[in-house]
Order: sequence, then structure tokens, then C-alpha cells
Amino acid sequence: MKSFWQWNRVYSMQFIPYGKQSIDENDVATVVETLNSNYLTTGPKVQEFEVALSEYCGAKYCVAVSNGTAALHLASLVLLKKGDKVLTTPNSFLATSNSILYAGAKPIFVDIAIDGNIDLDLCEEELKKDSSIKAIYAVAFSGNMVNQEKLAYLKETYNITILEDNAHAIGAEYNGIKAGSCINSEMSIFSFHPVKHLTTAEGGAITTNSKELYEKLLVLRNHGMVKTAEMKPWEYEMQELGFNYRITDIQCALGVSQLKKLPLFIERRFEIAKKYDEAFENTLVKSLYKFNGKSSYHLYVVQVDFSKLNITKEELFHYMRKKNIGIQLHYMPINKQPYYKQLGYGNEFTPRMAKYYEECFSLPMYPLLSDEEQAYVTSTLLEVL
Repeated sequence: MKSFWQWNRVYSMQFIPYGKQSIDENDVATVVETLNSNYLTTGPKVQEFEVALSEYCGAKYCVAVSNGTAALHLASLVLLKKGDKVLTTPNSFLATSNSILYAGAKPIFVDIAIDGNIDLDLCEEELKKDSSIKAIYAVAFSGNMVNQEKLAYLKETYNITILEDNAHAIGAEYNGIKAGSCINSEMSIFSFHPVKHLTTAEGGAITTNSKELYEKLLVLRNHGMVKTAEMKPWEYEMQELGFNYRITDIQCALGVSQLKKLPLFIERRFEIAKKYDEAFENTLVKSLYKFNGKSSYHLYVVQVDFSKLNITKEELFHYMRKKNIGIQLHYMPINKQPYYKQLGYGNEFTPRMAKYYEECFSLPMYPLLSDEEQAYVTSTLLEVL
């Protein structure tokens, strides 16, 4: 049988996106097998995927859902109360802080550290000033987990709730603590969008070590319905205002197959990151952080001081697109979005986020990126700069 890379590799200098899925014949066969089974949804593959994922992360419980935003929504409904104040980052996808709003709570945006993650020292300053703050939503940006010792300290010292948004970080570790293990948090969420490390097409999951929280998530995932052995065969009770955030067996069959290859995917991302680091040594392009063997590298982010160049960031984006290279920006500051400005946000003192937005962008990073394609990306970028 062909290796994973042989089966997938058809080299061409067509458009190179910043990220894409890696699907092989085993993935396809697993999905086809499920399509031919008796269960297409709410069947055995969902539980198989949940068990495999919880074992991989080292958490006691896992609830798989329809997408990463659904995971954040359910987690917020379980963890937060209306009016709660939550420290979070402006450097994430909209869903992170949106989920706080879904629960009727209030996001408080804190500036980022030099690695793009929320600055936990600034979080502590906020906690000292305002004892009514209830939670921190910490995003492992680009696959790089936040400082776990500091997170544990804040949780214990200030008695706050922690949610880890690990949408970028499955497979990442911090001093032996795996993303999703929830050692220093109540819950962790994942996303399985096609650009992520493993995909279920769309999909997400929540991990936790609390049986109580786990059982609440299960109810909310399925319309708030509960069914017990004492009920008549056709009976069920709606005890909460829940949602249809179920994931299908088809998606979970793909997830089970993809999870088996996750170490291979991460190993390849490590190789790509190291080559980028080497290529940009002593150039105008600086990696957001040097390779450390801990980040799982969902993104490879670089920064360029455009004030010293005769090209703007927008011009660079257009030029690279003309060369069939899809660099991307992760992310526009959430607190500067029109909807958030309507809510009174936008004037927070976040100088590092402002500098990040001016200088940073993401380069192609995914397992099927060939050495030739990566060399083309780096040479093209350095040539234009």
C-alpha cells in the first residue's frame, strides 16, 4: 500500500492555500463503511470518536459536537451566568468572544503577549483591580499553549473559571501537559474544520474532567432532552433549552481515522516550521516564535516591519496571490469589529495587538505542503520584500 504522502502527493504549482485537509484512502474507506452501516448519526462512531479523543488528550470526558463554535457556545452556557465578566483575547476568531455574548456575559479584552497569546500577567492586573471577574478564556493561538503554571496560579489564587480554546492546538504540549487535558481548566474546546490538524469536515469537541459538566453538555447538545429507564418507550423530557448540536457518525468515522494519523501530521508540521525558521534567519521576516517542540503549529505566523519597506501589507497580499500563494491574516482585532464597537468596545489599550495587526501574517502550513512548494513560498516572499 502506498504511504500517506505518496497517495496524496500530486505536485503542481497551483494555488497554495494557508491551510488544507489531508485525506487518504483509509479515511475514504472508513467513511464509506459508515455510509453502508445502519447508523449515519447518533450511533456508535460518535462515542468511539469521543473515547479516542478523551484518551488522546488525557481528559476524563469528551462531547463531540457539530462545529467548534457550537463547542464554545455549549461550554459558555454551562460555565457562565448572565452578566459574568470574562477576560479574553482580541487575537482569535470571532467565535471565542461571541460565545461569551451568547451566554449573556461580558467579554473584557486583554492585550496579547509577544507570542500572540493573551498576556496572563495583564490578566492578573485586571483580576487585582476587579474581583467580580469570573473567568478567563485562554486561546492557544497558532497551536502554542499558554503558560500552564501561570494559568494554574491564576485559577487557584483568584478562584476563577478557565476555558481553554484549543481550536488551534490539538497535539500541543506544555511541560508535559497536553492540550485538552483540562488539568488547569474546567473545559477545553477543539475545532475540526478542514484547515485544522485533523478534520471531520465540520466538527468540534469539548473535553472536561467534571462528570457534572459533562452531563450538562450532553443534555444541551440534544435539545435539552432527557430520557430515563422509568419513562415509557416514546417519552422524553425537555429539561433545558438546548440545541441540535449533534455530530454525525459519518463525521466521527472520519475523525477516528484522522486521529490515528495526528502524530504523523504534527511531525510534518514540525518539519515545515523548522525549514521556515531556517529560511528566515537573518532576514526581514521574523517568526512569531522560534520552534520549541511544544506548539502543534496550526499556523506559522511571521512578522515584517512594513514601515521600513517600500511595500504595504495589502500590496504584499495581492502580490503573493498573483503568485498563487495564499498568505492570510490571523486575526483582525475582535474588539475593533463594527458589532463590538456598537457595544462600546474598540478603545481598549492593546498596543501589542495593534503592532501585531500591522506586521503579522500567516504562511502556508499543512502536512501536504511539499518541500518544493514551501521553497517557492519562502523565495517569493523574500524576493518581493
